[in-house]
Amino acid sequence: MNSKKAIVSHAKKTIIDESLAISKLANFVDESFAEAVELIYNSKGRVIITGIGKSAIIANKIVATLNSTGTPSVFMHAADAIHGDLGLVLKDDTVICISKSGNTPEIKVLIPLIKKAKNSLIAITGNKKSILAKQADFIFNSYVEKEACPNNLAPTTSTTAQLVIGDALAVCLLKIRGFSSNDFAKYHPGGALGKKLFLSVMDLIALNEKPAVSPNSDIKDVIIEISEKRLGVTAVTENNKIVGIITDGDLRRMLANTEDFSKLNAKDIMNKSPKTIDVNAMAIEAMELMESNEISQLLVKVNENYAGVVHLHDLIKEGII
Repeated sequence: MNSKKAIVSHAKKTIIDESLAISKLANFVDESFAEAVELIYNSKGRVIITGIGKSAIIANKIVATLNSTGTPSVFMHAADAIHGDLGLVLKDDTVICISKSGNTPEIKVLIPLIKKAKNSLIAITGNKKSILAKQADFIFNSYVEKEACPNNLAPTTSTTAQLVIGDALAVCLLKIRGFSSNDFAKYHPGGALGKKLFLSVMDLIALNEKPAVSPNSDIKDVIIEISEKRLGVTAVTENNKIVGIITDGDLRRMLANTEDFSKLNAKDIMNKSPKTIDVNAMAIEAMELMESNEISQLLVKVNENYAGVVHLHDLIKEGII
């Protein structure tokens, strides 16, 4: 039975072997790759990606990546394609076929059908002498010397290579399209990722209290305001303009350093340079500002007027952190 030390060694060797193989793929990228990218970019149709076995799984992932970055794509299993699913391929579609050997039976049957329909064919294969490579309009070379599998049998390094080529294709198309974070957000509205891209400070403070005292408010009023609004902070305002902030930490420090605070007012203990954020800023910006300043609250402004408080707990509640 392998020891823990041996298991760690096997894992590290796999990662290193695959990373070295992937780095060599850069040597295969040439103007032909660029021409294929331009073909897809200028196409009026979709990208149809097909494969069989493990290559089909990789094809599915590449389809997902392309769709999420602005290139309409569809997965078509190579075995199903020759039993009816070839109807998925429309006139202007570009077909990408993934196969390590480029000579599997299903691929051999599928290639002539694609060529007969006059669809452009891009091959992702590790065998440039294969039937797939010879028939393709463009070849993305995914050759690897050996699999990470010790028997050189299980698709490991080769499927990683296919995946990386798919990522390279997606990123190139993303760059050409000028695909922005706002575009990305349109395709990812759900979950924590969607919230990071869509959620604004205004959304976060909608249900929050709006604690505020004047510079001349006595300490008792300050304590009551912070306690009742339950945000651990209050803004100090004049004519709805922010002039300072008092946190529960400020109160604790005052109690530790002052024997008689009965004559103190808000202006005596407030921080005159509070960190603020605009109500239209994104929630992720609020998180970054809190992290960089190691604070838990930000005062929110709208047109320089006090609008409320955004708290670290709001970000945690929404899954931003």
